[in-house]
Amino acid sequence: MPSLGDIPELASLDIPASMVRIPQELDVPLTDRVRALVDSSEFRRLARVSQLGLVSMVYPGANHTRFEHSLGVYRLALLFLRQLAGDPRFVEAVSPADAELYLVAALLHDLGHWPYCHPIEDMNLPNVPRHELFANSFLLEGEVADVLRDEWNINPRDVVALLSQKPRDVSWKILSTLLSGPIDIDKMDYLARDSLHAGVPYGRNFDQNRLIGSLCLNEMGDGLAITEKGKTAAEMLVFARYVMFSEVYWHHGVRAATAMLQRAFYLAHGSVDLDAIFRLPDGPMIAELRRVADEGPAGELLESLFGPSRRLYKRLAQFSLIEQKAIYERLARRPYPWLVACAQQFAILASSAIRRIVAPHEVLLDAPPAELEVQFNMEVFYPKENCYRKLGEVSPVVHSLARQQFDDIVKRVRIFAHPRVVDDLRRLPGLNELLAEAIDRTDG
Repeated sequence: MPSLGDIPELASLDIPASMVRIPQELDVPLTDRVRALVDSSEFRRLARVSQLGLVSMVYPGANHTRFEHSLGVYRLALLFLRQLAGDPRFVEAVSPADAELYLVAALLHDLGHWPYCHPIEDMNLPNVPRHELFANSFLLEGEVADVLRDEWNINPRDVVALLSQKPRDVSWKILSTLLSGPIDIDKMDYLARDSLHAGVPYGRNFDQNRLIGSLCLNEMGDGLAITEKGKTAAEMLVFARYVMFSEVYWHHGVRAATAMLQRAFYLAHGSVDLDAIFRLPDGPMIAELRRVADEGPAGELLESLFGPSRRLYKRLAQFSLIEQKAIYERLARRPYPWLVACAQQFAILASSAIRRIVAPHEVLLDAPPAELEVQFNMEVFYPKENCYRKLGEVSPVVHSLARQQFDDIVKRVRIFAHPRVVDDLRRLPGLNELLAEAIDRTDG
C-alpha cells in the first residue's frame, strides 16, 4: 500500500534530480511531472504578471512575479507535508493521492490571477469574476489539464474543487487549511517574499523553520494547529502581517495609485473584453485599457500612472477607528459605485467652496473593501498538559492584532485629490463637514 513517503516530490527535497533557484537563495526541487506543469504556457504566463502590481510605484524593487511566488508556495507545501507526515493522525486522514492533489493545488493556486487582480476584485463589480473561478479556464482544458490527467492521474476538476469549493471530507478540510488559513503556505511565502523585494524587513521577522517544525493537527483532527514551541513564531507572523499591511500594502502612496487605477478601470471596463484582457500580461493589459480610455478621464488617470512621468494623486485626508471614527464608519466597506458617487458629490461641493472646477475624477475615495482578511484563530497544543488552547487566548499580540478588527486598524479611509487642486482643498476650513454633506447627499 503506498504511503506519503512514496511521493516522489517529497523524496526530491533530499535528493533533487533537478531544481530551480528563487530568491532568497532557495532551491525548489522539480520532478519531471512538476516541471511539465511549470513549463506549460498557462503557468509561464504568471512570469509576466507582477505579484504586487502598483506597490512598485512606491517600492521600486517590488516587481517580482506570481511565477516566483507560486514556486515559493510549492516549496513550502513540500515542507509542510514532510512535517505533517510524521503526525499519525495526518497520515491516517490524508491519503497519498490527496497529498499529491494538495501539492498540485499549491503550485497552481494563482493560475487565475490577472494583472492588478486584487484592486480590481475589491471593487466587486458584477461582471468581474473572482480569480478562483477565472482559473477554471486554465485548469479544466489545455496543457495544464492534459499534464494533470496524463502524468499525475489527477482530475483537473478536483484541483478546482480543492482550491475554491467547500471541503468534501476530513482530508480535504485539513488540506484546505494548509492552502488558506491563519498559517498557510501562501501567506508564509508572500509575506517574506514581498518584504524581500520591497526592501523592508517587516515580513521576514518570523522564524519560518520553527513555525513549520511546530505544525500538527488541531484537537478535532480536521485542521492545522501548532505545538507550544511554535507560539512565538506564530506571534511574529501575525505581527509581520500587520506591519506589511500598514507599511507596504496600505501605504498611502500605494493606495493613491490603487485608487487611480480602480477609478480608471471603473470608467473603462464596460468598453473592453474582460475575458481577453485578463489573460494578458501587465503591459499589454494596461495598453488595451489606455487604448479604450483614449483622452477621457480614465485615460488621464492611466497616463498619470503609466505614462512617461509618474503623477500620483495626493492624500487630502484620512480616517480610521482612532482618527475621525464617525466618518470612517460611514465610508468603510461601502460598495465601490457608492464611493464613486460620493466622491463626485464631494467634487461638486468642493468646486463651490474653492471657486474653481474640481472635475469628478479629480477626487477619489479609497476605503476598506467589504471582504475582511482571514482572522488569525488557531489552536496551540501543549504536550505536557495534553491540551489545546486558542492562540488568541494565550497571546496578547494575537488578541490585539488579529482578533480586534485587523482590517479597521491597518486599512484607513483616505481621500486623494489631483495635484492641481489638492493645495486649495487642503486650505478649506470645513473639509470634514464638506465630506459629511457629500455622504448625506449620496445616501439621500
